[in-house]
Amino acid sequence: MSDTVAIRPPAAAIDEQSPRERLLMAAASLFRSKGYDRTTVRDIANEVGILSGSIFHHFRNKDEILRAVMADCVDTLLINMDKALASAQTPEQRLRAMIRCELESILGEQGNALTVLVFEWRALSEESKTSLLASRSQYEQLWHHELQLAEDAGLVKESIDPLILRRFLGGALYWTTHWYQSDGDYNIDQLTEQAMALVMK
Repeated sequence: MSDTVAIRPPAAAIDEQSPRERLLMAAASLFRSKGYDRTTVRDIANEVGILSGSIFHHFRNKDEILRAVMADCVDTLLINMDKALASAQTPEQRLRAMIRCELESILGEQGNALTVLVFEWRALSEESKTSLLASRSQYEQLWHHELQLAEDAGLVKESIDPLILRRFLGGALYWTTHWYQSDGDYNIDQLTEQAMALVMK
């Protein structure tokens, strides 16, 4: 087995102040707080302070907005994970870097979009799901590969399928968005070590 999984070339840097990205950030926040089904295009326009018709200069419909929120989120996840793994050498270092990177995404600026990616996937049209599957699968394959390397190195129990371990771990990490407080008992580094303790022998 190869020691690394190739990550696709990074997308162009995202300009968070561009009209498109301001719309997507507002949409991600509303989709998370109200749910995709209960959020209207007018809601998104009001959040940004524009007329609802102006949104259609950027997106054809609400499904396309949801797809763009998720696509940008996955692109950013892959870019950030690539940076996180650049200086990690051993399987343990790489696993720690991935857990920390995902926690930073969940609890940071990408939190709204990542929550939407996880919990609103069912709301996508079949066309949009198809267009996103390759990039989402690449991210999950990276996790699976690194967990397999950790198992091969004797860091995690051999009896746990890496795919199942990723699902358990992913669920635990994603759920931190509902309870974590930055001024609480744990910072991101300490939370990372707690997560490592869950998966390590």
